[in-house]
Amino acid sequence: MSAEDGVGRERRLALNEDWAATTAGLVLLALVLAKILPGWLVP
Repeated sequence: MSAEDGVGRERRLALNEDWAATTAGLVLLALVLAKILPGWLVP
């Protein structure tokens, strides 16, 4: 395994984490806007 393989793998993992956080935030926003969750519950 070369150093470039490790960097590519790390970058891919960070990208996946970014998308997971974005998706979670959008789901929380949708739940608050739909009044399923109270606004004070989500900081």
